[in-house]
Amino acid sequence: MESHWHPILPPALAERSLEAAEAIAADLVSADLSALTGYPARWSSLGRGKAGLALFFYYLDQARPGRGHDETALDLLDQAIEGIGAYGVGPDLYGGFAGVAWVLEHLQGRLGDPDADPGEDVAASLVDVLGRSPWTEDYDLISGLTGYGVWALERSSRPGGEEALRRVVARLGETAERGPATATWFSPPETLHEISRRAAPRGNYNAGVAHGVPGVIGLLGHALATGMGEARELLDGAVCWLLEHKLPPDARSVFPSYVTPDDEAPSCRLAWCYGDAGVAAALLAAARGAGEADWEREALATARSAAARRGDEAGVVDAGLCHGSAGLAHLFNRLYQASGDPQLADAAVFWAERTLAMRKPGEGIGGFQFWEADDAMELGWRAAPGFLGGAAGVGLALLAAATPVEPAWDRLLLASIPSPRVG
Repeated sequence: MESHWHPILPPALAERSLEAAEAIAADLVSADLSALTGYPARWSSLGRGKAGLALFFYYLDQARPGRGHDETALDLLDQAIEGIGAYGVGPDLYGGFAGVAWVLEHLQGRLGDPDADPGEDVAASLVDVLGRSPWTEDYDLISGLTGYGVWALERSSRPGGEEALRRVVARLGETAERGPATATWFSPPETLHEISRRAAPRGNYNAGVAHGVPGVIGLLGHALATGMGEARELLDGAVCWLLEHKLPPDARSVFPSYVTPDDEAPSCRLAWCYGDAGVAAALLAAARGAGEADWEREALATARSAAARRGDEAGVVDAGLCHGSAGLAHLFNRLYQASGDPQLADAAVFWAERTLAMRKPGEGIGGFQFWEADDAMELGWRAAPGFLGGAAGVGLALLAAATPVEPAWDRLLLASIPSPRVG
């Protein structure tokens, strides 16, 4: 990864960002998190619960040391670990125990004893899960194989991590649909959200990072960068498939949100979960991992096209990481730090400013509310605390823009980018 990270915001905007992050922290400490995160299985999770909040408090401590944020991070992580045993959560990255295990791995050498290995039992369990063949579960980042691969990358220097990653690559290879030069993965209708299923009643080939092929591409790029050569053939096929499905030059986006055999592929909003900003980061990671200059040109051209989309055209409603302004600020920041392209820095500052403009002190958490569905699937403005779609994720993105602390947490999004190959 990059050896150097520098803040991109001018001093006044950086100070406003740090003030917002501190306000988020104060509200999270005083909030009834169980009431805000929904049903108990979410309380510990990475996406919505205490594991994701632990990440935020750790990085806030790096930016604002000596204020007790590290102790809050440890306490939240302990609560998350206790919760995964109490509520019978599944293994998913964003909703289950793989996500809590990722945070445990990430923080172990930073807050905990680097020689201890509290993730050993979870590693053994996940290695066993990943030995199942044929694989019949999802392949995606949020709840499937790609997500387990993200955990395995974080675990790679400890027992079980490398073997788990090899098994993820093997299962992805077994489940791929192959063409003469391509590899892709199909999402059957029963795995789709209700809205997606109405648009694609016979299923689709998902083109977003969170649930689709670009997530696999990002993972395989990182696996290849670690020296796992068996990822190369599958990565070549997946990138070939993705580039074959670029939209016409007059389309609103470079890549669609999904592809079906029967219908025209739709243009996509601008976000991490779906859209060109997330795809650009995943494709750049693959380019760096494989040493492919042509892929890097495609990735940066996609990023520049995404950077030119501003305001209502982007489809941004709230500030969250997943599909909001803070997520775009962070992706453009990461892409700029990896490429040095000033157009991407300008886009990062624009979306950081837009994020702060959404803040209304005294409302929600740290002044932020989020447009999301409740457990009854009713949409509304809510005080969401979590990492993926809530205040903790906004705080992390603002810290990354305002401070020199490298945001290694974004490996969870497959947004981090390997250094260029030499030779």
